[in-house]
Amino acid sequence: MNDQSTDWKRPGATTLTEAAGLSTGPVSMEPYRSTEFFELERSRIFGRTWLMMGRVEEIASPGDFVVKKVEVCGASVLVTRAKDGRVQVFHNVCSHRGNLVVLDQSGSGSRFVCRYHNWTYGNDGRLIGVPDEATFFNLDKKKCGLTPIATEVWEGWIFINLSRTPEVSLAEYLGNFGEYLKGVDYVAADSPVVFTAELDCNWKVMSDAFSESYHIPAIHQKTIGSTFASRSNPFAHLLNARVFGAHRMCSMFGNSQYESLDSSKVEKLGQNAMETTNVITAVDTSLVANFLDHPAVNPTRTADWSLDINQVFPNTQIDFGQGGFFTHQYWPISVNKTRYESRFYVARPTNAVERFRVEQYIARVCEVILEDTTNVVATQIGLESRGKDFMQLQDNEIMLRHSTYMAEKWVAAETVAEAMA
Repeated sequence: MNDQSTDWKRPGATTLTEAAGLSTGPVSMEPYRSTEFFELERSRIFGRTWLMMGRVEEIASPGDFVVKKVEVCGASVLVTRAKDGRVQVFHNVCSHRGNLVVLDQSGSGSRFVCRYHNWTYGNDGRLIGVPDEATFFNLDKKKCGLTPIATEVWEGWIFINLSRTPEVSLAEYLGNFGEYLKGVDYVAADSPVVFTAELDCNWKVMSDAFSESYHIPAIHQKTIGSTFASRSNPFAHLLNARVFGAHRMCSMFGNSQYESLDSSKVEKLGQNAMETTNVITAVDTSLVANFLDHPAVNPTRTADWSLDINQVFPNTQIDFGQGGFFTHQYWPISVNKTRYESRFYVARPTNAVERFRVEQYIARVCEVILEDTTNVVATQIGLESRGKDFMQLQDNEIMLRHSTYMAEKWVAAETVAEAMA
């Protein structure tokens, strides 16, 4: 059932966890509830790793911008596309008195005007206007533009590094994980359906909820339980899992024999409405043919496949399913509060049949997300009760084990080089 790729399997390893070189012992709960650990995560993880801000399609044209929050670092960042097409991210902070320059969440324009005193910046960050400039003392406008943040674009994804001088490039940070995912055809990348929520849990609790399949037959029994498990695989064992330095992936089982119940008339109608590979798909197979052909999409090439979870450390998932891709991000606000954000990229319907299928798909996604987000609050309460100090993880929870190990490693490391060693 656990079909493992041979190029990374360690000699003598019999489980996914052992193949990844990870310990099989209990895992500490302290990183999920310790204020001291969280404060170190702020500086040593989020303050010096590369963080994904979104896709280039969000700022498709010169002048387009979006504002993003990075609460864990106390930052508001301005993601822009300049006249020459270059993507650059700036601290959304005025050089005059430190006010936020842009208060809108998104828009388009050639300049940004701070509403406090009308200092004006070009969308390339240059300070181009200062009211009553003559009364300032030796003001050098060339040195008072918006403060740039290290910005790199990889495969259409915009990343930033909040270190003043990042220790490694994005390519070095992603390493062979970047090579593994290179060249994916991101279908409908300009058409996301967005879900957001603030949840009373540690960011890793939220990440864990979307990183393993062991819980699916229990929590999701009435929604996707029988699509991610079957009689032959009742506990939804993973098809594959692999680690890439700080990053990781797994492939989940999908019941290729699943059929809607006769009593589920709406689902059955949607399943039969289009030529799709599975009920958890919202598009015709022809639209995603190139996407599905990529070697990192369903890498085991099994018919009983549902999706691949690709986790970019620390807080981003770029997941591949039978109908395309979607993302989950977990932004820490405090030790026990997280801003969760997911985007499901779905092609815009061109007729009533496609619209019905998309609406049905998104409705199911919403149900599943609600089942998960409701449970994470109860998990955090249990963790903070300190009734237990360790988690007892099984083999199919390898992603959780690796995530916690990496968080502890980066928190303990004095340098990025040490963390990545």
